[in-house]
Amino acid sequence: MNSVTIPGPVATADLAAYVERVGAAARTAARTLARATTAAKDDGLRRAAAELRAHTATILAANARDVVAARQHGHDSAFVDRLTMTATSIEAMAAGVEAVAALPDPVGEISGMRYVPSGIQVGRMRVPLGVIGIIYESRPNVTADAAALCLKSGNAAILRGGSEAFETNSAIARCLTDAMRAALLPDNAIQLIASTDRAAVGHLIADERHVDVIVPRGGKSLIERIAREARVPVIKHLDGVCHVYVDASADAEMAIRIADNAKTQRYSPCNTMETLLVHADIAERVLPPLAGIYVAKRVEMRGDERARALVPEMKAATEDDWYAEYLAPIIAIRIVDSLDDAIAHIAHYGSQHTDAIVTNSHHAAQRFLREVDSASVMVNASTRFADGFEYGLGAEIGISTNKLHARGPVGLEGLTSQKWIVLGSGQIRER
Repeated sequence: MNSVTIPGPVATADLAAYVERVGAAARTAARTLARATTAAKDDGLRRAAAELRAHTATILAANARDVVAARQHGHDSAFVDRLTMTATSIEAMAAGVEAVAALPDPVGEISGMRYVPSGIQVGRMRVPLGVIGIIYESRPNVTADAAALCLKSGNAAILRGGSEAFETNSAIARCLTDAMRAALLPDNAIQLIASTDRAAVGHLIADERHVDVIVPRGGKSLIERIAREARVPVIKHLDGVCHVYVDASADAEMAIRIADNAKTQRYSPCNTMETLLVHADIAERVLPPLAGIYVAKRVEMRGDERARALVPEMKAATEDDWYAEYLAPIIAIRIVDSLDDAIAHIAHYGSQHTDAIVTNSHHAAQRFLREVDSASVMVNASTRFADGFEYGLGAEIGISTNKLHARGPVGLEGLTSQKWIVLGSGQIRER
């Protein structure tokens, strides 16, 4: 791999100028990518997948150095596990890049064309956002995943991975930039920030001249910092305090199955249920058998007084529990007296991520869909479906709880915008 697009570590004194150069190069590349054909972008992605496979040994060697350093710095086993790559995970990463190549290209799509009284045609065209900065932590596969999504949607990507994965990310990024060159796409379509200095993040998220959007992928502290300091628009979510509400009219067996899956299918994703709300009229039929499942799976239950009366082994919930994103085998449980109470609880304690109702009432379902102000709202389904792949997007760059531009799982379409286009035949405005 002979790419020269990723320099060695950058000195702190030169950091601001360096990040600005990266941004300027990305802006130039973005203009070229905006007019790139689908065939050219797909060729670049397929070449990237081939490069990743061809340089598996190089990536694994770089990753081994990162893993050794992480252990020396005292990171726990879960952290090291997220950081560690294998030949299998590199193959999965390459296959993921190929999967993005197979997705429909949203760029250039025209919709809503119509004639207006003046005789002109008015509609919208889908276009790239431009330059996207992705700031992420220990998972090196994000380097390829995010770059692939940006490229397919016609955007230049500036990647700033965590310092703990710097060697691995650099090896992966070299494969991607070599592929861009081979596909006759701009070298700087994909750039990795060559610094582990946290100040680089500050420079990147303030570069309004060159960067159009920032996408943070990581823990709450990282996202809070970016949301607080960024001058560039941010697509993000802070918490996944997701709820399942079991309505009085719910089928008890369905409710138990959904509440089990929403909590225990996986504990760490942001779309895992953290709080279960159960209507008082159905609580006796749902909570005891569900608690038996949770006990068998070693899920710690923390409930209000009425829930604990039905399940004595449940611990007492505190006020903090209703706000908690546990990302662990812990669940908060509350009994409510009405749909109104459930909606009010979600509005007060929720994070506008994903919330579900289990009900046989069409009226209750429609009210829940209209009134719960979250990025994903579900009826009779597990919150674990709040995912780009499950929604048919093919892939996602993250989840957004923003209300402007992109909301929910952000796939290729979420990395584009729409501009108005007008087609005329010589019309002029008379009044």
